[in-house]
Amino acid sequence: MGYSGNGSQDTNQQEDICAVVCSGREILFQAFNWESHKHDWWRNLEGKVPDIAKSGFTSAWLPPATHSFSSEGYLPQNLYSLNSSYGSEHLLKALLHKMKQHKVRAMADIVINHRVGTTKGHGGSYNRYDGIPLSWDERAVTSCTGGLGNRSTGDNFNGVPNIDHSQDFVRKDIIAWLQWLRKNVGFQDFRFDFARGYSAKYVKEYIEGAKPLFSVGECWDSCNYNGRSLDYNQDSHRQCIINWIDCTGQLSTAFDFTTKGILQEAVKGQYWRLRDPQGKPPGVMGWWPSRAVTFLENHDTGSTQAHWPFPSNHIMEGYAYILTHPGIPTVFYDHFYDSGNSIHDQIVKLIDVRKRYDIHSRSPVRILEAQPNLYSAIIDEKVCMKIGDGSWSPAGREWTLATSGHRYAVWQK
Repeated sequence: MGYSGNGSQDTNQQEDICAVVCSGREILFQAFNWESHKHDWWRNLEGKVPDIAKSGFTSAWLPPATHSFSSEGYLPQNLYSLNSSYGSEHLLKALLHKMKQHKVRAMADIVINHRVGTTKGHGGSYNRYDGIPLSWDERAVTSCTGGLGNRSTGDNFNGVPNIDHSQDFVRKDIIAWLQWLRKNVGFQDFRFDFARGYSAKYVKEYIEGAKPLFSVGECWDSCNYNGRSLDYNQDSHRQCIINWIDCTGQLSTAFDFTTKGILQEAVKGQYWRLRDPQGKPPGVMGWWPSRAVTFLENHDTGSTQAHWPFPSNHIMEGYAYILTHPGIPTVFYDHFYDSGNSIHDQIVKLIDVRKRYDIHSRSPVRILEAQPNLYSAIIDEKVCMKIGDGSWSPAGREWTLATSGHRYAVWQK
C-alpha cells in the first residue's frame, strides 16, 4: 500500500490552523454551478441560507468572488475588487453576514494559479498588471507562459499568464490578499483552484499565513483507464492526491477524485469496484479519510460543462455512499436544489443519519458485500447501508431502517 499519511497523529500546528479538519465532522455544500453567474447569485443564495444551515451543512463553497475576465470567475484580474458577475460587493457581504448568523462558514474559491494581465509587456503578451492592486510586472509570470519569472513548479494552465509562486514578492502579496479575505471580507475556508499548477509547498505557506479554518485543494488528474474501461486498481491515482496533501504539511484536505471516478462506474452494476485488494474503500477515503473530501459532481465535471459526469439516474446511490462513509462529504447545488424536492429531502435524511450517529471523517468502515449488483457496509458499528439492485438487509434484530430510496437503504442500531 502507498503512503497513507499521519492521520492519527496531528501536530500542534495542525490543531491551531486546522482544528476543523481534526474534528472530522464537516459536511460541505458546493453553492453554485457553471451557469450561476447569470442568476443574481448572491441574492439567490442569501434566501437559501436558512435551509442550507437547517439541512446540516457546515461550510458553503462560493464561486470566485473577485473581478474576473470571464463571467464564471476563473480568469481573475483585479483580486481586490469584489464586484463580479455574481453580484456586487454589497450583496456579497450581506450574504456572508447571513451565513455567519446561521453558523455556516463561507468558503472562498482561491484562483491563484493564473491571472489575466491589464497591459502588454514582454513579448507582446498581457503579462503586466498595471493600474490595479497587486501591480506586478512580468517577473510574476512564469517563463513558460510568456513572462520573465522562473519555470512553473506545476502544470501549465494554457492561454493565460501563470503566476510564478517562487517569487517572494508574489507570495507576500498573495498572503496579504488571503488575510484580507479572512479578516476583512469574512471568508473562513479556502478552496484552492487548479492546485496542480504550482507546488503544494506554497499552499502550506498560504495556509500558515492566512489561517483558514478549513482548506481543500483541487488536485484533479485523470484516473487510470484501459481504453474506455476504468482500471480496477487506482492506487497510483490516489497516491498522487495523497502526495499533494502531504506536501501541504497535511494542512489541507483534497477532493477525492479517485472515489468519484470509481463510484460513478460502480453504480452502473460494478459494485465490486468499491472494495480494494486490502478490503478498504478504493479512493483516497480508504487511505487517508481525514483529508479526503468526497463528492459526486462539481461545476466542471457536471453542470452544463459535463466534462466527467456522474450518472444522473444513480445520484442517490452515490449520496447514500459518501454521506454514510468516512471522509468529508460534499453535496452539489444542482442535486440539492435543481433535482426536485424528493432528492433534496432524501439527501437531508442521509445528512441527519450521519449527524445523529456521529459518523465522521475517520469512522471505521467494514465492507460486507461488493458484488456486481450489491454493495453493503457497516460504519462505526452504528450505521449499516446497502446500494444496488441486489436484495440484502443486515442480520440481527438490533437494526432498524433509518431511510431508504430507489436502490439504497440505510439502517441504524
